[in-house]
Amino acid sequence: MASSLKYDGGLTCALGVKDMKAAIQWYQDVLGFKLLYQLDQMGWCELATHMPRVNLGVGQEENPQVKGGTTLTFGVVDIDESRKQLEAKKVRFDGPTQTIEGMVKLATFYDPDGNKFMLYQSLEKK
Repeated sequence: MASSLKYDGGLTCALGVKDMKAAIQWYQDVLGFKLLYQLDQMGWCELATHMPRVNLGVGQEENPQVKGGTTLTFGVVDIDESRKQLEAKKVRFDGPTQTIEGMVKLATFYDPDGNKFMLYQSLEKK
């Protein structure tokens, strides 16, 4: 589909947290993201994910709203191993990993503020 918008290939996904400094530490230690910059006076920072030009924007809010909205879903090579690594870091998951045979495995997890994320592993034959 053609668009008159001239996208540059970048994507920043923004979410709210109660404590930006704690969130930065969590995203670095648990998900391995890299802090790009931090603007304390604005309560904002961006972290690089493992996908080129896909960043996570984190905004500090008094009462972050974590219900509904978009769920960032990260592709991994081995979801069972990835889940074990996250569980070892006390990450909370929403039930067992779901499998849609021949298609995908999915696991939902949460950051300390309750923001929802997912891991997926493709089961499609290549």
